[in-house]
Amino acid sequence: MYQLPEDGFVRESQILGNPNAVPPIPPVIPVSRSTWWAGVKCGRFPKPVKLGPRTSAWCVGEIRALIEKLRESREVA
Repeated sequence: MYQLPEDGFVRESQILGNPNAVPPIPPVIPVSRSTWWAGVKCGRFPKPVKLGPRTSAWCVGEIRALIEKLRESREVA
């Protein structure tokens, strides 16, 4: 499984996966791109940080917190 870095930022393909990459990147959060962006828009998923005019990234700490929150909600259900 793909490992998130300890700190810093990750790009969309590192979160949602990229089967066309060499080697393929498995998803950390297995949702579609449209579901991800809808979740960002409504506040369910963290908002990105703009690193440039065409570059968005997410803080690894926020992604780790989201993964933990999703795990906890699965355990309760």
